[in-house]
Amino acid sequence: MIPEKLIVFTRYPEPGTTKTRLIPVLGKTGAANLHRLMAQKAIARARALQNSRQLSVEIHYTGGSPQQMQDWLGTDVIYQNQTDGDLGARMTAAFQKSFNSGVEKTAIIGTDCPGLKAEIMAQAFEELSQHDLVLGPAKDGGYYLIGLRRAIPELFGGIHWGTSEVFACTRAIAQKLDLNIAYLPTLADIDLPEDLLGLDINILK
Repeated sequence: MIPEKLIVFTRYPEPGTTKTRLIPVLGKTGAANLHRLMAQKAIARARALQNSRQLSVEIHYTGGSPQQMQDWLGTDVIYQNQTDGDLGARMTAAFQKSFNSGVEKTAIIGTDCPGLKAEIMAQAFEELSQHDLVLGPAKDGGYYLIGLRRAIPELFGGIHWGTSEVFACTRAIAQKLDLNIAYLPTLADIDLPEDLLGLDINILK
């Protein structure tokens, strides 16, 4: 059993269903292409991390078919359909399945954060050697990474996903549960038109 698992949550880049809040400025195809580039970069960095760690990488996706995902990102990675429910329910299920399989440390990332490099992902797994929970705060009030050593479903209940309160609410729940928390550097997500102002497109190449 490989002791560490990195789960990437993403969506198949179909125009009109992806990065919808950016469509007014980028158009349907432009928004989908930006998502495609960011997802490819995040997954390439996750794969690079496998060169230095005993790590498995899984892509949990919505939209598209298994064949479309393989045509897009290749056949050398494990694909899983995300479960039903809100983001919290889907992350709860992903963590539970991972730990049920015997994995010791599991982290989930999205693909909206161009500044999330392999070194920060590695730091997350290192922190899990001494902490129950590791969080990567996003500037918009959410988080770009969450890592655990065991399933803790309570962390994902009663949260208004997609709001600026996600990180604060998660931290408050963790503190009530008396969890030992580690924090990663704060990074910027690309979700809204104003987020594009600081985006260096070269980081995606």
